[in-house]
Amino acid sequence: MLTSELSILALYGLLVAITLILQATGTMNQLGMGYLLSSRDEGRTAQGIAARLDRALSNSVTAMALFAPAVLIIALRDQPSGSSLLAAQVFLAARVVYLPAYAFKITGLRSLAWTVGFFATVLLYFMAL
Repeated sequence: MLTSELSILALYGLLVAITLILQATGTMNQLGMGYLLSSRDEGRTAQGIAARLDRALSNSVTAMALFAPAVLIIALRDQPSGSSLLAAQVFLAARVVYLPAYAFKITGLRSLAWTVGFFATVLLYFMAL
């Protein structure tokens, strides 16, 4: 049975998958399908929003690698609480804000969303102890 924190983890996984689709579509539009299907020996890089989505995807995977263990520890120890649910919800909301803020160059908001999400993750680790 999924706890609410685990459901939030699953929703975040979907957000990362959507980010991947957006990033791949933007890169394909700029560099072409032929290049993406090649061995990419010729170093080309996307520009603009596609490049920002690439960096947002990398950051999102890193955030997932930090967020998931905390949620899984809480679930395995059967220690979900109102506080852990709130921290997970704050994390997800921050990451939902982070993606478009990064894609559309809203620098202050992007940094704030990243910081809020990161601290929510740290709080989850303290709750998992």
